[in-house]
Amino acid sequence: MIRPISFPPRLILVLSLVVLGLGGCGNPDISDLQDYVTQVKLRRPPPIAPLPEFTLAEGFQYDPGKRRDPFVMDRETAAIIPVPPDPSGIAPDPHRPKEALERFALDGLLMQGILEQDNQIWGLIRSREDKSLHRVAVGNYLGQNHGRIIRISEQRIDLIEIIQDSTGRWLEREASLALAADERKK
Repeated sequence: MIRPISFPPRLILVLSLVVLGLGGCGNPDISDLQDYVTQVKLRRPPPIAPLPEFTLAEGFQYDPGKRRDPFVMDRETAAIIPVPPDPSGIAPDPHRPKEALERFALDGLLMQGILEQDNQIWGLIRSREDKSLHRVAVGNYLGQNHGRIIRISEQRIDLIEIIQDSTGRWLEREASLALAADERKK
């Protein structure tokens, strides 16, 4: 049962007086405000300050003298240049066009689930950065280490990444993208 709210008579009297008092304070004639707005709109804008003068820096010719020329490689630097790739043939294809998900680090991608369409299984990947959802298949690339998808299951997406070791040789390593924890509960 709902009980009606009752107010004490003094409170009703005070509130009524306040409302009547505030109602009498208003002036419906706002022509002075409209005149002021019109005057402000008619004002001429202040002039734009001129661009500052820029002085050009003088160039100079570099003379290394007896010091090492920084534009020529020395023996120490030449010794740490990576060796050419080994004959195993593992290397990323520099001419392959990059796919959309290769601009994100692997830890910036979330597997949201799978989709089966026309007897093909697709993985659903969401980017943490721009929150966009992408559909990928076996053979697509993702991540910044030339990761190629080799298997898609209900729980994860497996891929092979190609990374470079400290000597400059290219190596393959396995990686995976597991189903997001909040998606497993569904």
